[in-house]
Amino acid sequence: MDRRPGVSVRLKLTLSYAGFLMIAGVLLLGAVWVFLLRYVPDRAMLKNPDDRPDGVFPIRSVLLDVFAPRAAAVLVFLLFFGLLGGWILAGRMLAPLTRITDATRTATKGSLSHRIRLPGRKDEFRELADAFDAMLARLEAHVAEQQRFAANASHELRTPLAVSKALLDVARADPDQDPGEVIDRLHAVNTRAIDLTEALLLLSHADQRSFTREDVDLSLLAEEAIETLLPLAEKRGVTFETSGDITPTLGSHALLLQLTTNLVHNAIVHNLPEQGTVWVDTGARPDTVVLTVENTGEKLTPQQASTLTERFQRGTERVHTDHAGVGLGLAIVKTITHAHDGTLTLTPRPDGGIRITVELPAAASGAG
Repeated sequence: MDRRPGVSVRLKLTLSYAGFLMIAGVLLLGAVWVFLLRYVPDRAMLKNPDDRPDGVFPIRSVLLDVFAPRAAAVLVFLLFFGLLGGWILAGRMLAPLTRITDATRTATKGSLSHRIRLPGRKDEFRELADAFDAMLARLEAHVAEQQRFAANASHELRTPLAVSKALLDVARADPDQDPGEVIDRLHAVNTRAIDLTEALLLLSHADQRSFTREDVDLSLLAEEAIETLLPLAEKRGVTFETSGDITPTLGSHALLLQLTTNLVHNAIVHNLPEQGTVWVDTGARPDTVVLTVENTGEKLTPQQASTLTERFQRGTERVHTDHAGVGLGLAIVKTITHAHDGTLTLTPRPDGGIRITVELPAAASGAG
């Protein structure tokens, strides 16, 4: 927004310092007048020579003649000293603000790696500089994550398109090829592209927190997710063990159902080849509700577990299955959890598999 040029803050502070100093000087001289000069007589007085033989009793007019020029000189000195000292003092006071402004201009040009790192003890300017540095760090991390996400999304979307083009080129070059096989493969590739697009839209929707909060029971969502994915579990030889209590919270029913479904789906497909188990438990605490999903499977290190919520992160054992997913399952879980002000914890099980815990704020008592 264009603004008309105005008086600088440094000049305003300088004039303020000088003005306050002049007012203080005038008040001091006024106090001298009120409490000293007004008690001096304004005409000559007779006195006994024996009282003060070597002294002279002054009168008010004589003192004013002596006092007024010196008072004026003092005021001129105070004005000069106030302007000069105020200008220097204002410059020193505003130096941190100048550094913050320069850093802001640098960030505006797209350089988010610059930091102010204002030295000195904690005060208002240093709190502002530290907060600005923290904001720049978050922005830099967010931009880097978005850039990685855009690159990964472009790569993931390009893959099904390239496969579709290759299938069509093969079909065009070989008219005798069975069209049913080509159609089936195109259908699978197209389904994968649609799943990826819907997952990206869901991530964007959850990131913006543009949803209406309502009463939701996580235990009911867990039952619904298990019922939906039961055929897949039976196909892969996975059994469920469920337990828990009513877990009321506030949030989006659709997003929390997606969260629960993703967790259960991940526990099924990332399990033992046969005779695997998935445990689903819900519980209520004084201020939070907890959904825990754990499964059997290969042993994971804490470092491997920490990467599973990264976008487009997939294990090799899942890529080559009929339910490979698009690498956004747990990333969506993480985003939805944060959008509901919750915490997500991934803990490898000693015997193999992983335990995933989602903790959300509990609904207020009596809600619903």
